Amino acid sequence: MPEVSISPTTPDPAHLADRLKAEARRLGFDLVGIAPAAAPTTTPEFREWLSAGFAGEMHYLERRREAYDHPASMLTEVRTVIMLGVNYYSGDEPEPQPGDGRVARYARIPADYHDVLRARLKELAALLHNAHPRCRTRGVVDTAPLLERDFARRAGLGWFGKNTMLLNKRLGSWFFLAALLTDVELPADAPHDAAHCGTCTRCLEACPTDAFIAPYVLDARRCISYLTIELGARPIEESLLSGMQDWAFGCDICQEVCPWNRKAPLAEDQAFRAGPENSSLRLAPLLEMDESRFQQQFGQTPLARPGLEALTRSACLAVGNAGTLEDLPTLAAAKASASPLIRDAAGWAEARLRDRAGSRGEFAENNECADLAVKSDAMHAGESNARGHSGSR
Repeated sequence: MPEVSISPTTPDPAHLADRLKAEARRLGFDLVGIAPAAAPTTTPEFREWLSAGFAGEMHYLERRREAYDHPASMLTEVRTVIMLGVNYYSGDEPEPQPGDGRVARYARIPADYHDVLRARLKELAALLHNAHPRCRTRGVVDTAPLLERDFARRAGLGWFGKNTMLLNKRLGSWFFLAALLTDVELPADAPHDAAHCGTCTRCLEACPTDAFIAPYVLDARRCISYLTIELGARPIEESLLSGMQDWAFGCDICQEVCPWNRKAPLAEDQAFRAGPENSSLRLAPLLEMDESRFQQQFGQTPLARPGLEALTRSACLAVGNAGTLEDLPTLAAAKASASPLIRDAAGWAEARLRDRAGSRGEFAENNECADLAVKSDAMHAGESNARGHSGSR
């Protein structure tokens, strides 16, 4: 019998796309869609936004401006961008407790979402490599020059909200985005061309620092998330301080008021579901924290990004905006900090507490608390002097 030569067959692209989507859902992704690897449609708006200075101190965006023009800057000969989303909604907010600072929902999950998503992208890429052993892939989780929301809209995952977030009819905006780039050509899904915000402007009106210049245009320099995370240990314009409210890290206000988020389902994946105990941050311990303790407690979480100095500054501002005169003693360590940034924030917070108490007529009934704050400051200074003398012997 003659020998039959069998050549390897190329997987059917449509069938492979279906297998990839099924595998993505098995891995815990709630949304998956496929977009062609073309130039982003929003590049002109992105360039205009950068030129207007709305990126603030995020100079890395300007440095990589050209790289955002096409995903080929990250993977040569890329043909397909697989966009994925995973729900992180943890339910209604518990009532804020005295002495707490609020934390954005995305930062409350047990592990850093970058690490979790990258591991899952690697597993998803394995399916592609099994089907196309010579193919090339690259996973992206918001740290590479890719306009993720642009490609997510093109892949059918949702539309742009007026708060610049990507909105999905089922999940609202409570989901992380991730991308898998490949040089394998796969059939694209229909883009989500329609918008479903109508005349609603709740997100724009709710922003306490007026960060939205217009619908779909955010001035990051006024955004609480930027001020508490990306700005780092740089000064904040004083006119914005009171509007930052009690947010210690990030902000969710423009998402919380969005009607599309009212019926968002809870995250089913426990890796992305934070418990109510993580909804806020105790401010007093943070104000006395050193670098070693900071790294131990927050080093493997998103809260490490701004650094101890900037996070402590945000904690001071949260005390000033949401505390009472009874919180004056908690500012003692911050007022004696070696950091001018922290000392200035503590001084502002103390003045803010007194102004707010005065407007409510609380001075008389809080004299004892004010005296306690003065004594606490004096005691702290005495202890510092004692340590200084003992160190010079």
